[in-house]
Amino acid sequence: MNEAIFESLRPRLQGIAYRMLGSVAEAEEVVQDAWLRWHAADQTELQTPEAWLVTVTTRLSIDRLRAAKLQRQAYPGFWLPEPQLDEGAASPPSPEQVLERADDISVAFLTLLERLAPEARAAFLLREVFDADYAEVAKALGKSEAACRQIVSRAKTQLKDARPRQAVSQDRHYRLLAGFAEAARRGDFAALQAMLAEDAELIGDGGGKVPSFGKVLVGAQRIAQLFLATQMRLGLQQRIELARVNGEWCLLRFVDDRLESVHACETDGERLLRMHVQRNPDKLARIAAALAAS
Repeated sequence: MNEAIFESLRPRLQGIAYRMLGSVAEAEEVVQDAWLRWHAADQTELQTPEAWLVTVTTRLSIDRLRAAKLQRQAYPGFWLPEPQLDEGAASPPSPEQVLERADDISVAFLTLLERLAPEARAAFLLREVFDADYAEVAKALGKSEAACRQIVSRAKTQLKDARPRQAVSQDRHYRLLAGFAEAARRGDFAALQAMLAEDAELIGDGGGKVPSFGKVLVGAQRIAQLFLATQMRLGLQQRIELARVNGEWCLLRFVDDRLESVHACETDGERLLRMHVQRNPDKLARIAAALAAS
């Protein structure tokens, strides 16, 4: 029975830990630590197992994130979260998946959360993403409800200007990316540039393992030139596919049938505004394995 309770809550606990840490492996380790503490606890004393497990997972995630933030300060280049392939990633999402994932797990959103201190990130996620009431947030953080309200309010203000102002439908997002991928395959510079906002940005994470830009690449022309140069250099060695990653359509680039990068793209519905390009092979390994097994 105890194991059944934990397993029924595992997706929620994994969701909290992943959004806190931006790493699938670290989130799994946190959930495993929570399981060990759950197994060792006197469960006859636990009136609300879910609240207890959420509290433990949140506090473990806060501790892990504090250590991770110190490590990320020494990270070579830009640190971007580890992307996560959706189930049935090559097919359109179900209405339930769209409702569940929305934009609260997108690469852009997880990158944005890096602005917040660990406790603020936890409070914001519990309240705004997992819809916990302030009593639950207060219990998880070990603070008063009033303090948690202030923390969440400050976090919302801190993130407000950087979050997308309007939602773009999955269908529109897909069509924009499909058009961009086709232009990249053709090496059509004019079409690539036309589909990018004039001040579009490209941010890459190579993790020191593969080459990546050490600064943000800005401008439709420069980004289009990059894709054109890549096509001219690789030709038929390269292929670009679309798949759903972190709840949204993304571009997957393969070189000699090996996953080389995942491009998560923000759009206003008309043009691409920003690309988060994950090239670190360590962070691509899970997606590559999942694709190979499918």
